[in-house]
Amino acid sequence: MADPGYIVDGVLTDGEAWVGIATTTLASDTATVTFTSTDDGQVGDWSQYMDLVIVGYCRATGTTYSGDSYFAIRANNETSASLYPSQWLSGDGSSATAFTHTNNYIMCGRFADASVASNVFGSFVCHLFDINSGKYKAAIAMGAGDRDGGGQVHLDASTVKIQAAITELDCQFISGDCLAGSSFSLFGVLPRMVA
Repeated sequence: MADPGYIVDGVLTDGEAWVGIATTTLASDTATVTFTSTDDGQVGDWSQYMDLVIVGYCRATGTTYSGDSYFAIRANNETSASLYPSQWLSGDGSSATAFTHTNNYIMCGRFADASVASNVFGSFVCHLFDINSGKYKAAIAMGAGDRDGGGQVHLDASTVKIQAAITELDCQFISGDCLAGSSFSLFGVLPRMVA
């Protein structure tokens, strides 16, 4: 098997140990963006990574700023609410909220929808740790979504109660679609090989 492009003669050449796996920019409204491990020993094979990081720039198709505009990630297509207990912190400029919740996803924040100007998108970063361990995984998601002067910043710390390796991530709004022009990038974090 040939070494991936970021390994030359057995030496890791990527000093930061982050490897770009996939990027997609939506050409049309899309219900779910799915990333899946290729299991082929190349860049897209998640078995070589310690962590995964998803960076997103998105907007919901919904018409009201409601539960529809919450963005979420599921691991391995597991939808049971008991699998994703979380601590959630959010603020909207006038109030702050902190609470514990159990949902069937990792929350990444609340974003703009069709009720605000068409050029308003939000962004998030979700870091999933120890994706190949035989233990429960941890995830931290941070998001910020403007609404023409309003909006929300969000931090979600989750336990992903899945012991199997993570091989699929499904990214979607709670209800409604991701608007065309939304973009998502997946990175793998390799173990550091520092002399």
